[in-house]
Amino acid sequence: MMQENPMPEYDPADATARRPFALMQWIDDHRAELTPPVANKQVFREADMVIMMVGGGNERNDFHEDPREEFFYQLKGDMSLWLWPEEGSAPFEMPIREGEIYLLPPNLKHSPQRPDPDSIGLVVEYQRPLGELDAFEWPCPTCHRVVHRVEIQVQAIDKDLPPLFAAFHGDETARTCASCGTVHPGKEYRL
Repeated sequence: MMQENPMPEYDPADATARRPFALMQWIDDHRAELTPPVANKQVFREADMVIMMVGGGNERNDFHEDPREEFFYQLKGDMSLWLWPEEGSAPFEMPIREGEIYLLPPNLKHSPQRPDPDSIGLVVEYQRPLGELDAFEWPCPTCHRVVHRVEIQVQAIDKDLPPLFAAFHGDETARTCASCGTVHPGKEYRL
């Protein structure tokens, strides 16, 4: 006897078969996947837009430079979006409270922080065409210069980022600032 699949088909292979669904039920069904280090889960895989839910409990110390706009909607709890508009200047915190939205301009370096493990946010980005790269940078905590930068072709953000973070945190040479010699503390460092 065939066992019934307990999870609805939220993202069918045939896009014309998509139907409305209860977002909060989707979150409940995928809650275990919304955990650090990235805590992202894409809602739709084969789409021109990257629509993802982001769970809390994450405190990243990298800065993402997206060549396109990003839309943030904080459904539950608050988050802090750290912005780093200029190398050599200190990043600053911009809170996004529960129920608030924000449209991030392209190429503005940002680091989303959701320390509350129960917080949930919706983030919408454009799918990047081949050749359009995203960058991830780690600033020096002393002089605020770039310590390390990685550019990648993002295909599945929830799968592409954890290896980048692990490689940086595990490599003291990559964590050493060429400008002032400070060694970035790695994953324990908080903005």
